[in-house]
Amino acid sequence: MTLADPTLTTPSADIIASDETTRTALRTRMLQGSALLLGSTGLVSATNLLYNIAIARGLGPEGFGHATAIYTVLMLLSAVTLAFQLVCSKLVAKSPDLSGKIAIYRELLRRSWQVGLFIGAVIMLGSSVIAQYLHLPESHDIILLGFGTAIYVPLGVRRGMLQGIYDFRRLALNFVLEALIKIVGALIMLHYGLGVTGVIGAVVISIALAYATSGSKLEQASKVRIQVKASFREGMQATVFFFGQVIISNLDILLVKHYFPPRVAGLYAVVALVGRVVYMFSWSVISSMFPVSAATSHQRASRTVLQSALWLVTGMTSLFTMAVWLAPTSLWRTVLGATFLDVGSAPFSSLLGSYSAMTSVYAVAVVLLTYEMSRRIANATWIQLAFSGLLPLGIMIFHNTLQQVIMVQLVLMFGLLLAVSVPFWPVISSSQEQFEPSRLAGFAKIRSASEAEIIAEFLKAEFYQPEFDTYRERFASIVSDPDVTNERDNAIRKTLLFRRRGRLWRELPNDTQWWQIELQSSDVPRIRAFPRKQWRKFAEGDFYLTRMIERIKTTVECEDKSPFSAKMRSVAADLQEHRVPNSVLLIGVDETGPLTIIEGNHRMAAAMLLSPDAVSQQFRFYCGLSPRMTRCCWYRTDFRTLTHYAGNMIRYIFHDRDYYVRWILRNEFGDASLD
Repeated sequence: MTLADPTLTTPSADIIASDETTRTALRTRMLQGSALLLGSTGLVSATNLLYNIAIARGLGPEGFGHATAIYTVLMLLSAVTLAFQLVCSKLVAKSPDLSGKIAIYRELLRRSWQVGLFIGAVIMLGSSVIAQYLHLPESHDIILLGFGTAIYVPLGVRRGMLQGIYDFRRLALNFVLEALIKIVGALIMLHYGLGVTGVIGAVVISIALAYATSGSKLEQASKVRIQVKASFREGMQATVFFFGQVIISNLDILLVKHYFPPRVAGLYAVVALVGRVVYMFSWSVISSMFPVSAATSHQRASRTVLQSALWLVTGMTSLFTMAVWLAPTSLWRTVLGATFLDVGSAPFSSLLGSYSAMTSVYAVAVVLLTYEMSRRIANATWIQLAFSGLLPLGIMIFHNTLQQVIMVQLVLMFGLLLAVSVPFWPVISSSQEQFEPSRLAGFAKIRSASEAEIIAEFLKAEFYQPEFDTYRERFASIVSDPDVTNERDNAIRKTLLFRRRGRLWRELPNDTQWWQIELQSSDVPRIRAFPRKQWRKFAEGDFYLTRMIERIKTTVECEDKSPFSAKMRSVAADLQEHRVPNSVLLIGVDETGPLTIIEGNHRMAAAMLLSPDAVSQQFRFYCGLSPRMTRCCWYRTDFRTLTHYAGNMIRYIFHDRDYYVRWILRNEFGDASLD
């Protein structure tokens, strides 16, 4: 058996080259931005480490715990700041013209000042209540924090503009400037004996100066006034994301401050602040990945950016965690002083290593979350919010020791990573790959087809399977020669099909309309194999047959002994002898989008191996179309569609078994031969 050259049906060389060039350019832009931000983050982290050591030694455990608790309140409020920054960077990056970018920036800056002033006022009015909960001796430091918050929110928009136009150099310098002003100001305040109030005052000054120096040159590039309405859904998604993030990143410090003595809380604050350095490094990569991914319409190119970000973050976090775990206690005693290390019962390196491991797991989860946000409006941010709600509950229940508090967080972060990574598993992530519809004219519809006709074609191709051994002789005639006008026969065929394919069919949207269609050779590259089982090992990035066929050909021609290779050779031989059903069933959203094969995968692949040019004429094609097809896990696999599939699988776990199929056939259709 001779197999034809499959490259005849793959996308043209110039398209492939263009796609590769795009991916390389985006990866380079992301890596350059990451390098700049990583450099600044390294400097900022070193500065913050010196800052925390300085104020820890200057204030002592109790004073350091007070200052950290107040600063943590600011970090909780940074959810709003970061939400504005994320929305601004995404919308600016996606805007194709300069005037649009400026209009988006101005509108968001106006709104951010309104929100910032409102939050700042609320903090000032509630200062005494906040101080009482955190066991602070005075409330005036919280009032000072309110002033800082009013400026901190619009600072996010100005940084979002820099991020959206890929001005990573100016953004990096702004972060460094804020950190330097904060440490210099704190040292001066401590020198003059201003204590916690002086430290918080230095933070407010650093925010104000960071805002004053974060403007972009593009702000004055156009005086055109354009009315722009920022997306409510974008803003809500970003707010939910950062609200969950700041709870996960900061609430533990406040809870420890509430449940533990001041000296122990001060020790935990040091552990948390040192351990979170790894997250700061990770956020540098994420900050450069997000606008680059959001701006491109090329799905494969954006996946390349994601892969690079994951490798960088995983490598950095692993090295950092190992380093702090292996660091000797004498090092920390020298750096922090004996007063901190003598407070807790557990070794400091053990606490720090565990906390760093927890932060590392969370950083990887955030890479996946932000990538998903850059590509579409999704529900994963709500998953993070749900886990952030479990965090205070877990700490409230388990807080006998600091190690126990960290373990609660570590378990929750592993759960979060598992939940948000489901759509990205290699087994299913490739099914998300989108085709570029601009190159497609769309297939032609020949005629509409009834559900009964599609089920008849589906069952005809499946009836040789072992599940139908019991029923083959009795129902062979209505399967091989179906009369779709006979309602009783239609019901029997549907019952039989559901014996094997009920779980598949139930996931198709109720409004699916079936058509017999005519495919051209240009339509073949957008046909995907069923995203499961043996097709996974051939899918490197997606399940499109034209992109998998070379790997399939290599496996089949090398006389591989696997069941898949044997079946492919058998199907190819049967195709040449015209001994297989000639219908193929597809599903899609519309005439121009990707199409997924739900029946006929092996026959299509075998036909492409034998005669690539004739594939579109080899079979009779039926296609089910629905605008809601993206909710079907066979067409697009994500957390939502998998959840729906799991629910149906549990609901009908016994429904399609032999006992029930026989019972239905016997009682509904009076088939005594099944008794």
